Amino acid sequence: MKIESIVIPATSDFASLYIEQKEPVKGFFHYDITENTVFEQRYHDVMGRDFDRAGIANCIEEYMEKFPQSEHTKKSIEKLRNEGSTVVIGGQQAGLLTGPLYTIHKIVSIIKLAQQQEKLLEKPVVPVFWIAGEDHDFLEINHIYAEAGQTMKKISFAGNLDEKRMTSDISYDKAEMRKWVERVFMHFGERKHTKEILSTLHKSILKYETITDLFSDIIMSLFKEYGLLIIDSAHPSLRQLEQPYFAKLIDNCSEITDAVLNQQESIMGYGFNKVIEMDKNAANLFYYLDNERILLDYHADGNYFEAKKANFQIKKEDIHNLLRAYPERFSNNVVTRPIMQEWLFPSLAFIAGPGEIAYWGELKLAFDTLKFKMPPIIPRMNMTFIDAAIERDIVELELSLRDILTQGIDSNKTNFLETAADKDLDNMLDQTKDFLEGQYGSIINRLEENDRGLVPLARKNLSFHMNQIDFLIRKANMSLETKHKTILDKYNRIEQHLRPLSSPQERIWNVFYYLNEMGEEFIHQLMMENYEFDGAHKIIKL
Repeated sequence: MKIESIVIPATSDFASLYIEQKEPVKGFFHYDITENTVFEQRYHDVMGRDFDRAGIANCIEEYMEKFPQSEHTKKSIEKLRNEGSTVVIGGQQAGLLTGPLYTIHKIVSIIKLAQQQEKLLEKPVVPVFWIAGEDHDFLEINHIYAEAGQTMKKISFAGNLDEKRMTSDISYDKAEMRKWVERVFMHFGERKHTKEILSTLHKSILKYETITDLFSDIIMSLFKEYGLLIIDSAHPSLRQLEQPYFAKLIDNCSEITDAVLNQQESIMGYGFNKVIEMDKNAANLFYYLDNERILLDYHADGNYFEAKKANFQIKKEDIHNLLRAYPERFSNNVVTRPIMQEWLFPSLAFIAGPGEIAYWGELKLAFDTLKFKMPPIIPRMNMTFIDAAIERDIVELELSLRDILTQGIDSNKTNFLETAADKDLDNMLDQTKDFLEGQYGSIINRLEENDRGLVPLARKNLSFHMNQIDFLIRKANMSLETKHKTILDKYNRIEQHLRPLSSPQERIWNVFYYLNEMGEEFIHQLMMENYEFDGAHKIIKL
């Protein structure tokens, strides 16, 4: 592998300004991530707070017991018990076959930043991946994309899409999951490592029951040698640890909501759109009722909570009683999840994608209300994988990689076809259409004066001739594309691999395409590289 860096804008103006630490965005966060001492400052701040490191380490150890491990994971758990430890943390939903590539990019970023800062600070820094198992948007995670001819096909796994159950409670039919995985690999094509990978996946499918457990198994099988720790946000033991913090969120819900709304107003005052949608009475907590997550609101007088759509209402004192008895029924939303993470973990940094940067920017005043700082938000590394064949095509066609990644390739392909087209023929056909329209215009005007009954026939006749010319134009274009098929196929391959469906590669492609080609060595080579957290886009040449 070889890494090159290029500077391209983030997918949002807000994230771009944050990466560059420019105002006004810089002011919506507690730390300047461009300062050389930012992690020393954060370490000092974290050491001034109390954390139940033993409790969270035991919880993670219990959760990870059934998943692949190594001596490195065991060492990370012991590091976490150390009172001088911190973590680099980030999270994602539990996608099928790990979901889009950005999940892998995020995990690599978490591990690499933890390794770097442990060396620089000379203190234990542990990589932690937080699986958002409490989320219930199955539509977002029930598919991956794979090549199907000259396009990318969405391959969905069947399930009850109307469910509002947490992902960690969604079980799968093992036979159907096996068929789905085989269908995905049919699109990938059989390669040197295909049989081995499928065998491993089939064993994992049989071993587990839920989407989240299958995700956890795959992640740990890929990254167990790098000290990664994982935790499902819906794990019952974690809920026990969270119980006193849920109580704080309940007691401070109105202040938290007001703080977020005030921060949003400030952000929108600079012309940015808000990211978090919330009602003025949002409690920012979910309650699990009859296997369905319902979002709670607090009543204006603060004495009770309700979920109008579920016809659910409860007094404040009773919700505290429920929390003490059934903490597993409570879960966080986009506002309270970051707050909960920061209560539980001594976080040195949070690894975030562009969208996450935007919603963290709306939380600063909420953290101020609770009397502690949000961590340095470090943009995860954005990567694009390019194999040798695609790179050769780019060079041959004299294309700009930066332009491909930011704008796609349609304009280049159109320019090529325009250059290759028979201009004389195009002009003749255009002139013929103009001539016919002019002549028939005169004919129709004459008929309007002398024989109006023939006007519809004349119009129909003109339409017939124009359609015939359009048919000839389409055939000429098809002939042109057939004549230059080899070149056009190269344009299409470049687009499909680097800017598929007009989206970044990391949002469409899946890591198992590359594992199928290269085996687990792909991950190890990826982890051997040195990366700089400089906001630049990483081009990984395979």
